[in-house]
Amino acid sequence: MSKRFEVIEHTADVGIAAYGSDLKKAFANAAYALFSLMVDLKHVGDNLDREVEVTAENHEDLLVAWLNELIYLFEVESILFKRFRIDELTETKLKARCYGEKVDPVRHKIRVGVKAATYHMLKVEKDNGFRVQVLFDI
Repeated sequence: MSKRFEVIEHTADVGIAAYGSDLKKAFANAAYALFSLMVDLKHVGDNLDREVEVTAENHEDLLVAWLNELIYLFEVESILFKRFRIDELTETKLKARCYGEKVDPVRHKIRVGVKAATYHMLKVEKDNGFRVQVLFDI
């Protein structure tokens, strides 16, 4: 798998398809794609970290919960993440350590305000590796 993700254009929203040799990499790349929509990640450091743990009924719900938890941390704590280490990923639980830094208005120009990950066109697929797809409400 050479590409991490691609952007999916949609009428009023924006989406991503993220790839990985395993499901952990696909989920990590989906998180990376989320923040790359929001800001140029070249200007984001990784000196701050947070543990994130979410639970859900299945992998699709888990993907939405994971991305919405990261959006919540951005909104509440003003943290931009750029590196993700997923330590545990089962059908119903994800536990990860996320690295980034607080928003610096001088260095970080927010491009797109992402409100939430949605269930519209949501996919988690195994096909020569893994592919996950999600649309964001902007």
